[in-house]
Amino acid sequence: MKNIGSEAARRHLPELLDRAHGGEPLVIMKRGKPYAVLASPEQCRIPSTRGGLLGLRGSGAGLWGDTPTETLAVLREEWD
Repeated sequence: MKNIGSEAARRHLPELLDRAHGGEPLVIMKRGKPYAVLASPEQCRIPSTRGGLLGLRGSGAGLWGDTPTETLAVLREEWD
């Protein structure tokens, strides 16, 4: 993966976009530190973890205590 400074990247953006699209990723540096990556969408695919509401099932286990009914009753009493 090639590194390039941010000013050079700005000046050569059209060329860099073509190279990234062709499969050559590029790290854009700012003040000597990695700042951003320019890569094709195929190289950046992140697997979707979205499974709708069913994907959340069980994710809140333990949030409501041992007896959720009692916990809700206590919370409701706060509004009285």
